Amino acid sequence: MTHKTRIAAFLMVTCLAGTVMADGPRPSELAALEPPAVPADNPQTPEKIALGELLFFDPILSGNGEMSCASCHRPEAGWAVQDKISFGYPGTTHWRNSQTVVNSAYYKKLFWAGASGSLEHQARSAARGGVAGNGEDDMMEARLAFVPEYREAFRDVFGDDWPLVRHAYMALASYQRSLVQTDTPFDNYMRGDDAALSEAQKRGLDLFTGKANCAACHNGALLSNEAYYNIGVPPYDGWEEDALAQITFRFELYAKGSTEQMYRKTKDDPGLYFRTKQKADKGKFRVPSLRYTKYTYPYMHNGMLETLRDVVVFYNAGGGENEFAANKSELIQPLGLEEAEIDDLVAFLESLSGPEILVDDPDLPEMQPLPAAQN
Repeated sequence: MTHKTRIAAFLMVTCLAGTVMADGPRPSELAALEPPAVPADNPQTPEKIALGELLFFDPILSGNGEMSCASCHRPEAGWAVQDKISFGYPGTTHWRNSQTVVNSAYYKKLFWAGASGSLEHQARSAARGGVAGNGEDDMMEARLAFVPEYREAFRDVFGDDWPLVRHAYMALASYQRSLVQTDTPFDNYMRGDDAALSEAQKRGLDLFTGKANCAACHNGALLSNEAYYNIGVPPYDGWEEDALAQITFRFELYAKGSTEQMYRKTKDDPGLYFRTKQKADKGKFRVPSLRYTKYTYPYMHNGMLETLRDVVVFYNAGGGENEFAANKSELIQPLGLEEAEIDDLVAFLESLSGPEILVDDPDLPEMQPLPAAQN
């Protein structure tokens, strides 16, 4: 399915949403997903989305001109990276799991610890991040100006005489707001199609909202309350043997603000602590949406759980233990699920993903020869 075809299908679902009455009751703590909100200062237009798509796949917005958004958010990898830790800027590695951009339009806070409040700000943070894009605004803006197609597109979409990098971030955000999935089997069931879920998935839904208590945190249409918890995820095992990962981890501890004692002794990701500097927030991360998770393995902020079944087994055991055990949420308790119940719960989780969203990398416009090259 092409991106244009998928947008047309999305608009059709949007028009039909709410017109089907369910034959039976649906869980009140969950809901079908409706179109995302769009900020008044960055309205969606087809031309802006098309520009954002080019910029998403174009490595021009990075320090070395070789790292694009798509470098760490590949469509065929769930629009993420199917590895524990995301790729890093050349010469580095990242230190957290790459999250999918599908349905990212619904989050009020982006990144694992809520460091960005909008997709526009998130795009800027990723392009400039030391172990991500590592770009500088003035250099990236200058590169855009050397691409005739971008000069024309930025003039048509934003009225720029020359491309402004802040408008590049707005176009990227618009493209990401088009990457939504509102027609999963779960959504169809919540809108009234009783046959959209299998019997195993329906049993799994009952467990999700009942015995397993997943809906305590994974609720609403996004299936996330967007709160922060420490659930005992073990530390990333790469820090034990990967020297480059160790260097990145220490760099992040230093750059995000740590006491000398923390810098010397901490062996795990402090998470939300970096935003609040409150000891009670060490090891806490934002509850991720469970949508599109069929394609976004491995799981958790450091990728330490390989499959959806591993995730359910982890929760069934009452979570795990990490360096910040004193902050572990009291919500995480052994569930007492039988093997067949685990199977049913996994089946339900798979219903939260529809067909895989796949697009081909677009043909990118070429930069004109730089003045130095002409000489």
